[in-house]
Amino acid sequence: MYGAFIGDIVGSKYEFNNIKTKEFPLFSKDCDYTDDTIMTVAVARAIMLSRQEQYEKSGEGKGFQEFLVEVMQDFGKRYPDPTGAYGGMFANWLRQRNPKPYGSYGNGSAMRVSPCGLAAVTMEEALALARASACITHNHPEGVKGAEAVSAAIFLAKCGKSKAEIKQYLSEHYYDLDFTLDSIRDSYSFDGSCQGSVPQAIVAFLESENFEDAIRNVISIGGDCDTTGAITGSIAWIYYAGYINWVTDRLDPSMQNIKTRAMEYLPKEFIDIADEFLDMCGKRFGTYGRMGGCTSILNLSETKKYGTDWGKPSA
Repeated sequence: MYGAFIGDIVGSKYEFNNIKTKEFPLFSKDCDYTDDTIMTVAVARAIMLSRQEQYEKSGEGKGFQEFLVEVMQDFGKRYPDPTGAYGGMFANWLRQRNPKPYGSYGNGSAMRVSPCGLAAVTMEEALALARASACITHNHPEGVKGAEAVSAAIFLAKCGKSKAEIKQYLSEHYYDLDFTLDSIRDSYSFDGSCQGSVPQAIVAFLESENFEDAIRNVISIGGDCDTTGAITGSIAWIYYAGYINWVTDRLDPSMQNIKTRAMEYLPKEFIDIADEFLDMCGKRFGTYGRMGGCTSILNLSETKKYGTDWGKPSA
């Protein structure tokens, strides 16, 4: 999750003041977390609540989506004015008593999805969780597609797949990634859609040499920098940390330094949830590895709805 936090914080300064260079300070007084971080934390919190519910009620309990709506609306009330503000339609959704999805293909579904890929124990689950998390708001096929692609990339990175393998999977199932950042840097501008920002964020990761370089890559092309930063950062963090170092929180000095600096911008609540979520992910993946199964995060009806096409990403 810290990859998403860091990308969001670093990019917040440049969302409305794009730069076209990799030479810039990562952190400054003008940086802050935005709605991207808030909603990423909300997804992680909802995953933990739903997992506990399914454990206690054998999959017959309240579902992940119901928890997610409740947590997102609660966080929206308690963090009402983030840097950059909430998008207009999403801000309205946060205030509704019985919120419904509104057909969005915006990149909000992709910027908050990283906990789904991190918590998943199979690719099928990573995709199902992504679909479920997206569809409470972003139920347009492109909105779902963006969430799936990012969750899939994170899951593959968590499993130790190479960049070539990650690119091949995403290219076959989701986006054309045969372009370079240099080829788009001068012309690329703000695009809040999944189809206009998720591929660019993925390529920023693919071209990177390390985590910091990934963040510098994505900020350097401009556009919706806090959100693309969160997407690139979420993939790069687990890839460059490696699963074992990630789950044991034994980061190399450069990544640990960046994490420490980012924590200065975050509410203690977010840090506590991130720590609890990391612990849950380690226990869940360990249980699956030893026993071949673990407590579901989706309830039975959600599993039937969103797992029907597991392993068959939406076109």
